[in-house]
Formats: sequence, C-alpha cells, structure tokens
Amino acid sequence: MNSMERVLATLSQNEPDRVPLFLLVSMHGAKELGLSIQEYFQKGEQVADGQLRMLKKFGHDCLYNFFYASLETEAMGGQSIFRKNGPPNSGAPIIRNFEDIEILELPRPEDSPRLLEVLKATRLMKEAVGDTVPIIGVVMSPFSLPVMQMGFERYFDLIFQYHVLFQRLMALNEEFCVAWANAQLEAGASAICYYDPVASSTITFRDDYIKNGFDVDKRTISRIKGPTAIHMASGRCLSILDLLAQTGTTMVGVSAEEDLKEIKDQSKLNILGNLNGIRMRNWNADQAEANVKAAIRAAGSGGGFILADNHGEIPWQIQEETLLSISKAVRQWGKYPLRWIHETTE
Repeated sequence: MNSMERVLATLSQNEPDRVPLFLLVSMHGAKELGLSIQEYFQKGEQVADGQLRMLKKFGHDCLYNFFYASLETEAMGGQSIFRKNGPPNSGAPIIRNFEDIEILELPRPEDSPRLLEVLKATRLMKEAVGDTVPIIGVVMSPFSLPVMQMGFERYFDLIFQYHVLFQRLMALNEEFCVAWANAQLEAGASAICYYDPVASSTITFRDDYIKNGFDVDKRTISRIKGPTAIHMASGRCLSILDLLAQTGTTMVGVSAEEDLKEIKDQSKLNILGNLNGIRMRNWNADQAEANVKAAIRAAGSGGGFILADNHGEIPWQIQEETLLSISKAVRQWGKYPLRWIHETTE
C-alpha cells in the first residue's frame, strides 16, 4: 500500500497493512535546508522542498503545508514574532477594542501574499506526489482564532459580555476560514486540519462550548469542501466527543493527557494522536519504541487510528534520531494484524 491507500483504509475503519504515521514536522525542513525558521517560511518552494525531504527521510504518511498559526493574523494585518528555536508567536492584537469588530474586514486568501506562499507550497507538493501521499492543509477555527486576533482575556470578555459583537466576529471568521480551507483543497490539499483548542475541555466548559462554539463549528465544517479533522492542539476532548461527532468532521486530534483507549472505546470518530511532543524531547530509542507500542496497543485494533504527536506540531528540539526511532517502531509493531497485542502486555 502507498500512504494514501493506507490512510483511506484506516479512515474507513479497516485495517490496512500497518498503522499510518503522521509526523507533523512543520519546522524541521528549515534544519534540512540550513535556514532559520524565519527564512524558511518566506517561500513556499522552500517549505515544499523541506516537506518532501522529511517524507523521504522519515518514511511517514503525510505532507503538511502548515507554516505557523499566526500566519492567518498576518494576512489580517498583524505581525508574527519569530524565535530561533520554536514556532512564531502572534504579535500585537489586530483587535484592540471591542469597537474594532464593528468595522473589521477580513481579506480574501487570494489577496494575501503570505497565504499565497502556502498555496504555492501545496501545489508543488501535489505535483511531486500526486495522489500517493495525503497533503494536510490547516485552518484555525473561527471559534479559536480570536485568541490571536485580540488575546485570551479580551476574547472571553467578548464571549460572555458582548454577544452581538461576538456573533459578528464569528460570522467574519467563518467566511475567512471556509474560503481559506477551500483554497487549500483546490490547490491540492487532501484534507483540512481544523485547529480548535478553545473548544477543548481544557479551556471551555462543555455547556459553554454548546452555547458559543458548537454551532460555529457545525456551520463552518459543513461548508468546507473536503474531509476535516478537528484538532484540540493538546487540549482534552473526551467530554465533548459526542458533540464533535455531530460537527461533520471525520477525525479528532487527541491530547496526551487523556486515555487513548478510552477515547477509542467511546469515539465514533477516527483518532489522531497522541505521542507527547514535550516528553519526546528526551526519549531514547527504547523509550520511543515503548511509547509507540503503547499507543498502538490502546487504539490500533480495527483501524480508525493514525499515530501522531498530540499537539499537531513536533517541537524544533526533537532530534532526527528520535523521529527515525518512532518510524522504525511503527513499521515493527504497527503491522496488521496486531497479534502481539494479545500475546504480551510488556
């Protein structure tokens, strides 16, 4: 099986030849090309080259067009703060006062030079692999994007005190998110990773999500013209699994803080996760193998499971040797049928 066949089989709740592996290495291509993180993300052709090199080196099952989260707010007039050894952070909020929402206008993706670089990278990757490897596009959900647009504290004040302005911001963000997701699909992305950490129970109570974010997610996902995976970006999701299944998404990204087997037993969705990207920094080969085996034991049986990190962005500090050990362990222990699960509990 090639990677696309493997992933499609597991998403159909069937067992392919082995458990698919997504190494979501957004920054490691910069190391490969000898560039700083900031230099690397300036050109779509560099990101495409880096992703293709990572695919060849680690032998995993996807390409990832993700640059960094604050790229979306850059397109809206914001700035990103770059670091030497990690992902960029958002600069000053583009919404400084609640009144700014009344006059806010969001750009079309095709009018943003920065977003056009993502589309260029996507097209180049598609030209290189065709339909043999899934290409994962990325959007920030309308419900979570305001954290970068206006900051956590001001956003929560908006949700609970300024309902009319909250609804206006959601409407603007929904239009942007749908257009941006569909532009990536048109450029060659196979599916969209829909990051929604504010929806997670780590940040939002279930009742508040039902009241404020659930309908936003349902409306937005229904208009995206391809499969989606809701990713909590390390946030917990067990208490809202039933709601996420009603959004129309096909997969959920799972936190390392939750029991993967419990998620698998209760979820109607396919599962992505949940290797701990922070602890991964200190893994040796034996520890990488043990964590891969534990995840496969918990969720691998019957398909419906893709092994990945828990956050959706493998830290810059993770060494190549660790990623190679993970890939090797998946090939050894992820072959279907998983008879070893019933033969040993080591």
